[in-house]
Amino acid sequence: MPFLITNPFQLKAQLTHNKKICAWLLGLSAIFSCSLFANPLVPYSAEYEVSRKGSVQGSAYRELKQVDNDTYQLKYRSEIEWMIFSDEREETSTFKMQGTQPIPMEYSMVRTGTGPDKDYKITFDHKNQAILSNQEKYPLDVKWLNAQQDLLTYQVQLRNDLKAGKQTFSYPIIDKNGDQRTYDFTVDGEETITLPVGNVKTIRIKRLYDNDKRQATVWLAPEYDYMVVKMYKGKEGIEQFQVQLTKYEKHNAL
Repeated sequence: MPFLITNPFQLKAQLTHNKKICAWLLGLSAIFSCSLFANPLVPYSAEYEVSRKGSVQGSAYRELKQVDNDTYQLKYRSEIEWMIFSDEREETSTFKMQGTQPIPMEYSMVRTGTGPDKDYKITFDHKNQAILSNQEKYPLDVKWLNAQQDLLTYQVQLRNDLKAGKQTFSYPIIDKNGDQRTYDFTVDGEETITLPVGNVKTIRIKRLYDNDKRQATVWLAPEYDYMVVKMYKGKEGIEQFQVQLTKYEKHNAL
């Protein structure tokens, strides 16, 4: 869709708007970029369409690979184009499974498109109980927590906790900037929804924020091994992005 900017004041406003969209996309990936598996984990790939106000603006892809007996790699990739704005990003997490708990080893995020390109890497040094970032010269000044997760592995833990019967969830997170945060969620009910893949019975989960300005909801489908089949992100009741499953395929484990 063509969009012309006729003066520098409009350009400044558009760049500010683009930064906000970048933040929405990061939030979308951070909150929902997940697929949830049984333990042991089942390798898979899934494709999604990303829409805004009913119009498809891009696509997303997720893949879980088994690296060796207890090591896995979870990858999320998205491509978005809206007016003159474009955003391509890829997140990758390498982790081990210890019982039903994912143990993060390394997380990375590469982003290109409108605005500055980004390249982040977080490494979890379990031997020295230190967390390192490629953006910092020294280890991050954060408290080491055995339950610490990255922006992808907490979603594996969420799935396992849901299957164990939990109704509320809270996870300590190290984000791409190396900041320590907590993500909280609650089960919001069951719902049958219509997707490009057909009608699907789901469990609806909402993220809990410290105010009511932001909304984030994810639908997980037991028949798809508790895969995320739909995602929604809004602000002050206005839809920012919606994601729906279009294809899912299981792969063989090692």
